[in-house]
Amino acid sequence: MTAPTNKPSKSVTPSLANDTSVIAFLTEHPEFFENREALLATLRLPHHRGDGGTVSLVERQLDVLRERSRETELRLKTLIDNGHANDALAEKIHRLALRLIAVDSVQGRIKSVELSLRDDFNAAEFVILLTGAVPGLASIDTRSIRFVDSDHAELKSFDSLFSSGKPRCGRIRDSQRDFLFPSNPMAIGSAALVPLGTQGSLGLLAIASADVDHFNPTMSTEFLARIGELISASLHRPAAVNA
Repeated sequence: MTAPTNKPSKSVTPSLANDTSVIAFLTEHPEFFENREALLATLRLPHHRGDGGTVSLVERQLDVLRERSRETELRLKTLIDNGHANDALAEKIHRLALRLIAVDSVQGRIKSVELSLRDDFNAAEFVILLTGAVPGLASIDTRSIRFVDSDHAELKSFDSLFSSGKPRCGRIRDSQRDFLFPSNPMAIGSAALVPLGTQGSLGLLAIASADVDHFNPTMSTEFLARIGELISASLHRPAAVNA
């Protein structure tokens, strides 16, 4: 007697072509299940939690809609939070501009910049590095202002920053950190570097944070550019002359 042979069963795994055909058909005929409620009720899908259970197609659709709703709410909340943060920054920059307009002397304007950076922008450590003489600032008593020659060797490491003419945020080189903040170099985790003047022709503003992620390369630098423009304009704005 010949032993029975086990015939291979047909595979139930659909081919890619079949998948495509089914997707195309259901896309073209979204009403397919409307008159097939009994079929719809029998369809079961693996539960998205991966616990081995199954849910109906309708339940899965509800789960998808709920998840999309949560994602939409999160995106909306993020947009609203960003809008509020941008409004607050715009208000602080506006307040700095008003302070600078109200002061006649360049020393007074620098004091206004210092006050704004500390009180409004919570900058605990910063320096305004100037590469040329500014009338009225030679005798200013503040550690926030430093003068260096435009051909200072340490400035070479900022050439790409000056060439771009745009602020840059993130971690800085050890040599840059030691040059900009020699009194407390080890506490600098990240920094914002803002060129002053056209392509850094006046120098730069450096704001430091102990947090390595506080100033990061992905953050917007638009408000930093505005601060840099205000400082640059205030440095060479002529003092008012009494009639």
